[in-house]
Amino acid sequence: MTVRSGRTVRDLRRENRTAVLQRLYFDGPLSRFSLGPVTGLSSGSVSNVVAELVAEGLVEEAGSVDSAGGRPRTLLRIRPDSGYMVGVDVGETRVRIELFDLALTELARVERPLETQGERRVDRYDVGVVLGHLREGIAEVLERAGIAAERLLGVGIGVPGIVARSEDDGAVVHGQTIGWDAVPLERLLRESRLLPDNVPYSIDNGAKTLGQAEMWFGAGRGARNAVVVLFGSGVGACVVADDMKPGRAVEWGHLTVRVRGRRCRCGAQGCLEAYAGAEALLQRWAEAGGRPPEGADEETALTAMLAAAYPPPGPDGAVPEADGTALAVLEETAEYLGAGFSDLINLFQPERILVGGWAGLQLGARFLDSVRAHATSYALSYPAAHVRIDLGTLGPDAVTVGAAILPLADFFARGGRRAEANPEEQPPAWHTTLQERAAQ
Repeated sequence: MTVRSGRTVRDLRRENRTAVLQRLYFDGPLSRFSLGPVTGLSSGSVSNVVAELVAEGLVEEAGSVDSAGGRPRTLLRIRPDSGYMVGVDVGETRVRIELFDLALTELARVERPLETQGERRVDRYDVGVVLGHLREGIAEVLERAGIAAERLLGVGIGVPGIVARSEDDGAVVHGQTIGWDAVPLERLLRESRLLPDNVPYSIDNGAKTLGQAEMWFGAGRGARNAVVVLFGSGVGACVVADDMKPGRAVEWGHLTVRVRGRRCRCGAQGCLEAYAGAEALLQRWAEAGGRPPEGADEETALTAMLAAAYPPPGPDGAVPEADGTALAVLEETAEYLGAGFSDLINLFQPERILVGGWAGLQLGARFLDSVRAHATSYALSYPAAHVRIDLGTLGPDAVTVGAAILPLADFFARGGRRAEANPEEQPPAWHTTLQERAAQ
C-alpha cells in the first residue's frame, strides 16, 4: 500500500520505529507518554511500536516514575545486549579493534602495532599484514567477550585516505600516503569469510569517524557547523555543516602551505602534513639536531620531544633547561597548524574546531593556545571571532567509537532491523537526524 506522499506503509512503520529508537537512545529512559510529544507520534502508534520492539528484545523496561495524580509510568530503554558492533581504527601507528554493545560500552579490545620491517615504508602498511590484523583482532575480541559473530550488527572501520565505492568491490581505499592504491578492502574482508554474509562492513575515512563521534557524543554536541581535526602521523579533518551532513572528510593535510616546500609522503611538495604531522615533526626535530630515542615508535618519540621542550620539575622543584631545538620546532609547528586552521576558518566558518588523534591530544594541552593565536592572526577577523578551538573530549578511542557508530546508525535507520531483513533496501539518511539531534 502506498500513501499520498509516495511512501509505503512499510516505510512509515520503519520511520516510526526509527523515531522511537532514536529518542530512547539519546534521551532514554522515557515513558510511553513522553515518547509521543518527542517523536510526534500518536499514543496508539507509540504503543504499537514499543510493543514490537519489546517483543523483539530491542527495548526493555527500566523502572518507573510517578505521574501527576495517576499510576506510575513505566520507563523504557534500549537493551544494551540486544546487539553488538565492532569498531576498528586502521591508524598510522597501530590497528585498534574494539567490541561494543548497543550502549557503546567497550567489551573487549585488541591493538596491533604497525611496524616497519624494512627500509621501504610501505612494508608497514602491507595490505596483507593489515588484513591479518583485522581478521585476527575481530575474532579475538568476539572470543574474549563470548559473543557469536551472528550477533554483530556490523563492523565499522576507519581508514587513512579517500574511500570510494564500487558496485563490485564495495568500499575501495585510496590511501596515497600509506601506499594503498585502490585497495578493495571490503571485498577482501568478505573473501576472508571471517563473518557471516549478513554482517555488513562499513568503511570510511578515519577523520570522518572521529568527527561523527565527537559531534554526536563529545565536544561537538550543540554545534551545527564544526571541523574535527585528526592529528596523528599525518593530519586530516572532517567538516560538518548544514549542507555537509553527516560530515565530509577533507584532505586538509595536503593543502599547500609552502610553494616548493618539504616533500610530503604523498609525493607533493609543501603540504601541511609535511610540516605538522607527527612523523614530519619528529623528522624536523632530528634534522635540526634533536635526538629522538632510537628505535622508539612515533608516540614514544613524540612524548620524549615534549619532555625535552617542556621538562618537568626535578625532585628539588627546579625546572631543567628546555631543549631549545625541540621547543623551536614545536613553536614553528604551532604556527603551521594555526595557518592551516585559518584556512578551515576562512573556507567553512565553523562554530568550533576540535582537535583529536593521538598526537593532537598529546600536543594540544601544551601549545593549543599558541595555535589559537596564530589561527586568529592568519584568518579573516569576522569568522575568527566566531570560532572556538578546543580539544576533543572522547580521547584516543574516538575513531573506533565513530567507526562503531556506522553500523549502529544503519541498524537504527532500518527501524532496528538487521541488514538481511530487507536486503534490497538502502537505509535512509538517519545520520542527518543524528546531526540534528546533536545540535539540540
